[in-house]
Formats: sequence, C-alpha cells, structure tokens
Amino acid sequence: MNDQSAFSLDGVDRQLIAALQVNARESVATLARKLGIARTTVTSRLARLERNGVIVGYGVRLAQRALTGGLQAYVGITVQPKAGREVLKRLGTMAQVQQLCAVSGEFDYVAWLHTDSPEALDELLDEIGALEGVDKTTTSIILSTKVDRGRS
Repeated sequence: MNDQSAFSLDGVDRQLIAALQVNARESVATLARKLGIARTTVTSRLARLERNGVIVGYGVRLAQRALTGGLQAYVGITVQPKAGREVLKRLGTMAQVQQLCAVSGEFDYVAWLHTDSPEALDELLDEIGALEGVDKTTTSIILSTKVDRGRS
C-alpha cells in the first residue's frame, strides 16, 4: 500500500520520524529509549512506515564545506506545453542535477545543480538550455547557506 492518503500517522510515528530526521543512524534501542516504547514496537513501526511509503529512504546530508571545490546553483526552467515529460527524462539522466521539483509560479521546474567549477556549470546550463522543449532558464548561484534544517 503506497497510497499515503489512506495512511495516517499517530503521535508516536511523528516522534519516531522527528528523531530519525535528527539522526537517521540512531539505533533501534536508542530510539525505543527516547520514545519510551519497546524495541520491537520501533522495528514494526519503521517497517510499516517504509512499507506505506512514508519513509522512502535514508541518506547522508553533506555540509556545505564538504562540497568545496564545487559550485551549487538553482535553475528555474520554463518548458513548452507538452514537453515536460521528455525534459524531465533528460534532466533525470544528468548526474549534476541533485534535485528537481515541479513548482508553481514563473517556472515549471526548479533544479538544484552541483558542478565542479564555474566552467562546468556554464556547460551544464548550455546543455539544459539546448534541450528540446526548454524555453527559458534562470540561474541563481548559491553563495552560502544561512539556514539548513536538512533532509533525511
């Protein structure tokens, strides 16, 4: 069952998710102790949250300083009507595209890019701009991160 609309979270689920967002590597025993529940309860709830598509994965968050030598940017992308599917497919093959979101407003999509240099960013932007169906791109280079609540 991956239909999240038919699945509701209770307070314990929310506390468990919040604890994992702070440290996704926390042991089941530590989570159980923090939440005041049995380890088997933590294990079964984690399995249920994963099975129902609430938790879709665990990952590593890198500090901005870990990405030194590189360049990060956001690019707003406007596409021609009916070209979105093909543009998404092509963007999905580009390793430098870290995240791609459909958005409302001026752009159809916003992509978070990470490249090794300004020259590499320039080449990537040229490649994105040349994709069939892309009408316009607008780029903002990330200078520094002021607030980062992170993602797990």
